[in-house]
Amino acid sequence: ITIVLFQANSIIIARVVSPEAVVEYNLAFKYVSLLTMIFTIVITPVWSATTDAYVRKDFEWINKTLSFSRKVCIASVFIGVLMVLASGFYACVNKENETRDNAIDSTLQTSATAILESKLSELNAQSGQVIVMEVQTGQIKALVGLERKDSADYQPCENFSVQQPTGLMQGVSLLAALETGKVKMSDRVNAGNGIYVCKGDTVFDHNWHRGGYGEITVKQGLASGSNIATVKTMENAFGNNAQAYFDVLSRMSYGKPDSINGILQPYRITEKNITWNCIGYGQSVSPIQVLTFYNAIANDGKMVQPQLYKDSVVVINPQIADKASIDSLKLALAYNVTDGLGQPAKSDKTTVAGKQGTIIVSTDDGNTMYAVEFCGYFPIDNPKYSIIVSINKTGLPASGGLMAGDVFRQIVDCMIYRHLEIN
Repeated sequence: ITIVLFQANSIIIARVVSPEAVVEYNLAFKYVSLLTMIFTIVITPVWSATTDAYVRKDFEWINKTLSFSRKVCIASVFIGVLMVLASGFYACVNKENETRDNAIDSTLQTSATAILESKLSELNAQSGQVIVMEVQTGQIKALVGLERKDSADYQPCENFSVQQPTGLMQGVSLLAALETGKVKMSDRVNAGNGIYVCKGDTVFDHNWHRGGYGEITVKQGLASGSNIATVKTMENAFGNNAQAYFDVLSRMSYGKPDSINGILQPYRITEKNITWNCIGYGQSVSPIQVLTFYNAIANDGKMVQPQLYKDSVVVINPQIADKASIDSLKLALAYNVTDGLGQPAKSDKTTVAGKQGTIIVSTDDGNTMYAVEFCGYFPIDNPKYSIIVSINKTGLPASGGLMAGDVFRQIVDCMIYRHLEIN
């Protein structure tokens, strides 16, 4: 019973009540646990000391300790009452949120959770996130986080502020390059044999051991996930003026928003180096911030604030890039799903555009942790929803298209099927 109470509580609440209720439960549980933790720290040493005093027949000490214990109990009750009264303030604040309509679709949330959990189990992955956003309003329709801790079971995780490098940076960087007017998607770049030495840094493509991609177009470089094609495109667009690249990212509001109801941290560059930054390294960004950018692409350049409630639309940036640049990238993202490594995300029920990515996020204790990701939107002609799937797993194989793209497709198909069923 104890194991069920303390290990399965979040899962039971998510299944029986709703995934949103898990957050409220955990907040209340941790709040109340403060008192029991302090009480245990104070009282636990008394048990063994009392036994020792009894053996020594030191009854005077036992009486004094008993009196002390009574005072601790009374103080605990008093502190408990104060904590309950103080929690009334939280309840008043929370009541304001209860009067607002929650944007989360509970049915979609449950389906997305099941799809993600199945894939995490299949991959023996450590954690994963799925976020579904309404393109025009920014309303979050599903917000799923799962992680495996001590047990083999995956538990809901409400920490959506976790930041790490992203394998989805190529699409962002190419839009920045298009904004300079010096680069077109039809331009050709030489990815060579898959190994490129640039200013002392060595950049690899995933197929370097098979001889690389050779000469390809910028669009083909995006569809094949070529790091070298991206780095060389940045050289053509920005030359030796790396700061111009970062200035364009800032103008495009990449890494926004800084906060969503207090659950995010501002995006930051940990090491400024355009060679690595343009393919996702040297930065800390959360999946929801990456989704916000790709959602703006789907929304013809208009970046809106992600919303947990059905509030009025908040515009972060009315136009992140020139319309022609946006349209050019959207065509390339659609090509990526029809002809590139994004094909596992392709749905036979609607048209899809997006980008896959795979990146190393850590190499602790000799174990390489990868993030496999896919971010996209549908339908192509009039995008309604954007979705990001981010999975952290140890070791190879690691493929954003095959792994995260498959989760993306299943969620899209689930949403289409449900829409048809409702209508």
